[in-house]
Amino acid sequence: MTTPELSVVIPVYNEEAGLQNLFDRLYPALDKLGSTYEIIFVNDGSRDRSAAILREQFQKRPDVTRAVLLANNAGQHMAIMAGFEHSRGEIVLTLDADLQNPPEEIHKLVDTMREGYDYVGSIRRKRQDSWFRTWASKAMNRLRERITRIKITDQGNMLRAYGRNVIDAINSCKEVSTFIPALAYTFAMRPTEVVVEHEERAAGESKYSLYSLIRLNFDLMTGFSLVPLQWFSMLGILVSLGSAALFVLLIVRRLILGPEAEGLFTLFALMFFLIGLALFGIGLLGEYVGRVYQQVRHRPRYLIDAVLERRE
Repeated sequence: MTTPELSVVIPVYNEEAGLQNLFDRLYPALDKLGSTYEIIFVNDGSRDRSAAILREQFQKRPDVTRAVLLANNAGQHMAIMAGFEHSRGEIVLTLDADLQNPPEEIHKLVDTMREGYDYVGSIRRKRQDSWFRTWASKAMNRLRERITRIKITDQGNMLRAYGRNVIDAINSCKEVSTFIPALAYTFAMRPTEVVVEHEERAAGESKYSLYSLIRLNFDLMTGFSLVPLQWFSMLGILVSLGSAALFVLLIVRRLILGPEAEGLFTLFALMFFLIGLALFGIGLLGEYVGRVYQQVRHRPRYLIDAVLERRE
C-alpha cells in the first residue's frame, strides 16, 4: 500500500447537513496540492445520517477516502486520536467538518511543514464568532499559557498540521482525556503558527456548549500542569496565616474590650468564604484524582464499529 505524503483527519458528529459542501470543497483543494493524500473521516457516533453519507462518499472516492466509524460518541479529541492511529502520511492535518476553516487554507500549513517544521498551528485572522465567545477564548488562552507554559495562540482552532514524529509520539500515549494540540506542542521540536481565514459555520450548530468549553479548558489545565494545585496550596497557607492572625486579634480584643456582638455577621461571612474555598479545593483535588482514576481503569478510549478502506 502506497504511503501518501498527507493525511487529513476529520472528526464528524451529526454533520449530515454540511458534509456534501465539505466534499465539494475539500477534494479539489487537496488535488491542487500536487501531492499524494488520504482523507480519514472519523464518525464519532453520529445520531443522524452522517455515517451513511460517509459510506456513500467512500464508494465514490475509494482511492483517497477512508472512514473510521466509532461505535459510540467518544468526543472530538478521541475521534481525532482514532484517525491518527489509522493515518499513514508523513504530514497529518486535522480539520473540522463544519467548514469554519476553509479547505483552501490547507496549502498554507502544508507549505510551512515542508520548510522543516514538525508542528504548525493556525490563528484565525477574523473570527466569525460572537464577541463574548471571542473574548472568553482569548482570556482562557492567556490563563492557560500562564499555567501550562504551552504557547498556543488560538487553542479553539483545529486546523493544524503534525509531522510523523509528533503523531507517533501522540499515538504512544494512552491518556483517556487529553488536548491534542497541547500534547503535540510538548513533543514538537520545531513548532510554529500561521494565520488562516475563518468562515461562519456552513450548516448545523456548534457541538460545544458553554459547559463543554469550560470542561475542555479545565481538562487542559489540570492535564498539563500541577500549577493549579500549587497555587491553591499557597492560598491555603495564606488563609491559614490570616485566620491565625484574626484569632489572635479577637482574643486580644476580648481581653481588652470584653465580649462583643457587633462582629458576629462578619464572622459568619468569613466562615462561608472559608467553606467555599475549602469546597473549591476539594473539587480541584477531585479533578486530579478523577484523571488518575480514569487512567488506571484501562478501559478502551473508543470502540470502532467499522473501518472503510480499499484493500490492496
